[in-house]
Amino acid sequence: MNPIIELQKSHRSIRKFKDQKIPRDLFEELIRAGQCAATSNHVQAYSIIHVVNPENRQKLSELAGGQAHVAAASDFLVFCADMKRSTEAAERVGAEVVRGMTEQLLVASIDAALMAQNVAIAAESEGLGLCYVGGIRNNPADVAEVLKLPDHVYPVFGMSLGYPDQNPEVKPRLPLETILKEDYYDDSRDEEQVAGFDATMNRYYSERTGGNKDTNWSEQLKPLFTTKLRPHMRDFLTKRGFEMK
Repeated sequence: MNPIIELQKSHRSIRKFKDQKIPRDLFEELIRAGQCAATSNHVQAYSIIHVVNPENRQKLSELAGGQAHVAAASDFLVFCADMKRSTEAAERVGAEVVRGMTEQLLVASIDAALMAQNVAIAAESEGLGLCYVGGIRNNPADVAEVLKLPDHVYPVFGMSLGYPDQNPEVKPRLPLETILKEDYYDDSRDEEQVAGFDATMNRYYSERTGGNKDTNWSEQLKPLFTTKLRPHMRDFLTKRGFEMK
């Protein structure tokens, strides 16, 4: 197996970091690597806010659900879906721009995610660790205020970056045959395969916690589908100019 694939398969979320700064030249190279990700029609519909101010880092840590690593990591990034720059560029050369389309929201969100994953792989190739922070969407209006985000820009997620101060195990993934379908969607063995994966995850949680966590993958999904997860997002996106027409 080549080293790039091995690196990708070794990904872990890192939430404890050494008190060591990432050199600025390396940091900028990570962002340049991110820019080389695929982007729909070369729109590059993203902006990255590098949050340096300690007070703002602490605010974002609290807004994201009290995640201490947001404030403690060497660097913290907020990846934003950005349709402002590109639509304004098109307007300046005479386009009658249509805003608020659902496809624009998808394009910008996907562009931001692809860009971030390139940054993540580049960072891990340099021995750095990272943690994606979806909790940025817990209070998106407050986050947007802290970051002074204009209309047609919204925060998709954050990323803590730094030198790892922990060495967690790689978390198991669903079996390949569960997620890789040939020619058409066949779920005839999904229930059986998920049951097997539940057993795998039960062992993983038990071993990781010294027997203090007795759960599995399916059980962990319950809170995601028994509550209305972040119901504020639709209204927030509409106010940001993503009317989803």
